[in-house]
Amino acid sequence: MRSPALWRAAGLAVLLAVAALVPLDGNVVLTQVGVLVLMYVGAAVAWNIFSGFTGYISLGAAVFFGVGVYTVALLTKHLNLVGGVVFALYPLGGLAAAVVAVPFGLIALRVRRHTFVVVTIAVFFIFQLMAYNFSWTGGAAGLIPPFLNWDAATVYNPFYYTAMLIAVVSAVLAWAIWGSRFGLQLRAIRDDEDRARGLGVRTMRVKLTAFVISGFLIGTLGGLYFYFQSDALPQYAFNPFFDLTVALMAFLGGFGTLAGPIFGALLLEPYLGWAQQQVTNTYAAQIVLGVLFLVVIILLPRGILPTVGERLTALRAYMRRRAAERATGPPAGLPVGATASSAEPTTRRAS
Repeated sequence: MRSPALWRAAGLAVLLAVAALVPLDGNVVLTQVGVLVLMYVGAAVAWNIFSGFTGYISLGAAVFFGVGVYTVALLTKHLNLVGGVVFALYPLGGLAAAVVAVPFGLIALRVRRHTFVVVTIAVFFIFQLMAYNFSWTGGAAGLIPPFLNWDAATVYNPFYYTAMLIAVVSAVLAWAIWGSRFGLQLRAIRDDEDRARGLGVRTMRVKLTAFVISGFLIGTLGGLYFYFQSDALPQYAFNPFFDLTVALMAFLGGFGTLAGPIFGALLLEPYLGWAQQQVTNTYAAQIVLGVLFLVVIILLPRGILPTVGERLTALRAYMRRRAAERATGPPAGLPVGATASSAEPTTRRAS
C-alpha cells in the first residue's frame, strides 16, 4: 500500500500540471480569472504563514499589497520601463513591503489578540489615506502603467504563469517553515506565547521574521496586480476587502494548516469572480462574504479540511472497531447479538 504522502505528492503534481495547461486553452476570460485565483492562493498562503502559524490575526495584509502596487508603479513611471522587463520589478515590490513590515511589526507585535487586530487596521487606514493625499502617488486619480502592446489572445498568459510561480513558491516556503525549528517556534507562540518565551524562544524576533516573510510575498503579488489591473488606485491597492477575503479563505479551508488556505482560495475566489460579473450591486458580494465569514467562524472554526479530516478519522476508527468485533465475536458466555454492557448484572436495593 502506498503511503499517504506519496498520494498527496502525486495529487499535487497532477493539480499543477492541470493548472499549467489552463492558458493553452485559448480562453482569455478563463485565464484572466485564473490569474486572480492564483494571486489569492499565494496571498492566503502568505497570510497564513504569519497569522495561521502564530495565531495573530492580521487585518493589515493590504498594507503590503498596496506598497507592492505603488512601488512597481512608481519605478515604472520614473524609469520609463515597458515590456517584459516589468516582471523583474515584482520582487522589488515585495522587498519594499518587507521593509515596511519591519517598523509595522515592531509597533503592532508589542500587543496581542484584539489589540493587535485594531493596530493593524489603524496602520492600514494610515497607508490608505497617504495614498489618497500624497501628490507623488497620484492621489485619487492614481497611476497608470504604460500600454503593453501584446497579443490580445495571450496578453494574460505571462501574468498567469508569474502568479502561479509566486503561489507555488509561497506554498513550498510554508511547507518548509512548517517542518523546521522556526515553524515549531511559531506554533509554540500560537499555543502559549508566555510559555514559549520561558522555554527560550525569542518570540519578538520569530514573530517579526514571519511577519516580514508574509509581507514580502504579498507585496510581490501587489506588484503583479499593478500591471495586470493596469492601474494603481488607492481604493484597490489598499482595499479592506482584500484583508477580509484572504482571512476568510484561510479560515474556510483550515486556519493554521498547510493545505487549508489553498483549498479556501480555490473554493472562494471563483465565486467572487462570478459575483462581480453577475451581481449589479457592487456591495452585495461583500455583504455575502461578511455573512459567510460569520458562518465559518461560528460553525466551522477550524475550517473545512480539519473538520472533514476529524470526521473521517472517527469514521475509520468506528469501522475498524466494528470489523474487530465481527471478527472476534461476542465474549464467551454471552448469547449471540448481546453486548457486554447488556449482560452486566444490575444491583437492586433490597426492599
